[in-house]
Amino acid sequence: LSLNGNTAPYMLYAYARICGIVRKATGQPEGKGVVWPEAAPEILITHDSEKQLIRNLVKLPDILSEVESELYPNRLCDYLFETSQKFNQFYENCPVNNAETPELKASRLSLCTVSAATIRLVMNLIGIPVVEKL
Repeated sequence: LSLNGNTAPYMLYAYARICGIVRKATGQPEGKGVVWPEAAPEILITHDSEKQLIRNLVKLPDILSEVESELYPNRLCDYLFETSQKFNQFYENCPVNNAETPELKASRLSLCTVSAATIRLVMNLIGIPVVEKL
């Protein structure tokens, strides 16, 4: 199985990576389900990859509508791959656990939480259960 490219393991890895980031940031032990943090009161955008991730995440309702009206379920897979890519770019460019301020850390944790929820939802829609650790 390949962890690269448009494959289910790549999407599962993105989800598991987010779970690991959240566990580390919130001091949660391994072996138990992730407890997702409360949303930050404000999302701070300090890097273009944050903006690109947000732009991608807000497209979900349009993608679901398109899948329903045009009967192209492959759009879910395309969106899932794009979301995973955008998250990985965000993670490479924007430290979460070592963010410059507590507010920025909370903001980035919120982006992680929303990204995970989006990946989990779309994976469930296409019939693939997510795992919190690979």
